[in-house]
Order: sequence, then structure tokens, then C-alpha cells
Amino acid sequence: MTEEEKKLTDRRFYKAEQEAGFADGQEGTLQTQNPSYRLAFQDTDFLLRDELRPVRFQLELLKPEMLLEEANIGSTLVMYGSARIPSPEKCDGVLERATTDEEKKVAEKLVAKSKYYEEARKLARLASQCGIVEKGMRQFVVCSGGGPSIMEAANRGAHEVGAESLGLNIVLPHEQAPNPYVTPRLSFQFHYFALRKMHFLLRARAVAVFPGGFGTLDEMLELLTLIQTGKMKPIPVLLFGREFWERVVNFEALAEEGVINARDLKLITWCETAEEAWAAIGKFYELDCGFPL
Repeated sequence: MTEEEKKLTDRRFYKAEQEAGFADGQEGTLQTQNPSYRLAFQDTDFLLRDELRPVRFQLELLKPEMLLEEANIGSTLVMYGSARIPSPEKCDGVLERATTDEEKKVAEKLVAKSKYYEEARKLARLASQCGIVEKGMRQFVVCSGGGPSIMEAANRGAHEVGAESLGLNIVLPHEQAPNPYVTPRLSFQFHYFALRKMHFLLRARAVAVFPGGFGTLDEMLELLTLIQTGKMKPIPVLLFGREFWERVVNFEALAEEGVINARDLKLITWCETAEEAWAAIGKFYELDCGFPL
């Protein structure tokens, strides 16, 4: 018996990666070449079967959670918003591509909202420059959906001040690639919307919501529902663009109709600038990090 084998603290079973190496080294026979002989965790065809959906759910929950823990991500500032609002440098192109009167009208409205790209970018810079660390874990790390537009602005702002940021992408029938500003080791891809939305909020300590469509509405309303029902402890919910949001969602009418309580309206903090949002976060958590008054 070797000295290594005598150690009580050493594991007695090989790691999965070692076992996989043993399996790969086996001589090819009719039996070993058949898919049924593959180790289950190496058999992609098996893992993609409908019956394995619960396992895929668990994997999609565990992988980001484990990697974020290893990266010392304690909490995040999540930023939701449209994938269609252009950055200021792309506004001319949006207007030029519009040919019909209707397209020009829509293009002008999108271009008018490009100011929110800049506010998202600025808010990401403010959060990233703060550099709060508690118990060895980084706090208020910027997190976006990883895509273009407002999501890009969030990651871009963090990148510009040399900070890491998360991108939680989703597989879609049309191309959905990470924007170039997401930190590569913190860039994740999801199959399930439900798991993606869960990871958005597991570490969220504040959420900034910029003008957006169905996806942004879905994410915002789920967040508000979780806080309203007590399933989630309150965090700052910062809505940028009051004129836009009150045009597409009549929050006051919900209270007037009695389907929500008037106090539920206080779950929302209205913002127009990054400085206002950052100050609201500082006030909520009683932080001292150069927050404007």
C-alpha cells in the first residue's frame, strides 16, 4: 500500500472526469461503440431527451450559481430594458433605414429614447466604480440580459471603468449573441426563461428598469409581484422614463380599481437620471459611496 493510499482524508472513488478518461481509453468493440454504453453524463443525446427536462433544469440552476460563487459575486445591480433602443452613435443609421412614414415615426421615437442608453451606461459606471466588498464578496456587480441596446449599455459602462459585469443570454430562434462588453467568464446562456429570470433576481439588490417591450414588462411585473406578495424582500425598483411607463401601464388605475393596494405603488422609484437612481440605492441601504444628494 502506498503512502497516498494510507491517508484517511483521501477520497476512495475516482472523480467523474477521471472515470470519463478511463472510458474514453477503452478499445472499440461493437458493444462499446453503441450509444447505450456511453456514460450517462457524457451522452448528449440522452441528456436532451424530454424525460431529462428536470435534470436540465437543475443543471441550468447550478452552473451559473456555482461559477458566480467562485467569482465572488455577492450581489448585483440588474438592468432591464429594450433590445431596440439605439446607442447615440447608431441613431443616424436607424433614421436612415426608415423608409415609410410609419417606419420614420417609430424610428424617431426610438431615437428619442437613446438618452436612456446613456443613463444606463452612466449608472453602470457609478455602480462599478463604487467597489463595495463585504466578506470577500463583490457587491452591486452590474448584470444585464447580455444582448444589445440597454443591455449593452449596462455592460459597456462597467467595462469602461475596468469592472467585470454579467450577461445572462437566452437561446432564441433568431440569433442572440452576447454583446462585446460582457465579461467572458461571466457570460451565460440559458435555455429556460424561468431559470434565467430566477438568476436575475437571486443576487439582485437593486433593479433598474428602462423602457422596453414584452420581455422587459415580463421581468418588471414578475419582480413587482414577488415583492408585493412577500415572496421576495423589498429592493429598490428603479423605473426610468415615467412618461413612457405610465403611457403603457396605468399603475394608478390598478390601484383605483382595487386590484392592487395604493401602497403597492410605493414599490416603484421613478428616475430619469443615473444619479437619481444611484442616490436611491444609497439611501435604501444607508451606504456611503459618493452618492449624490
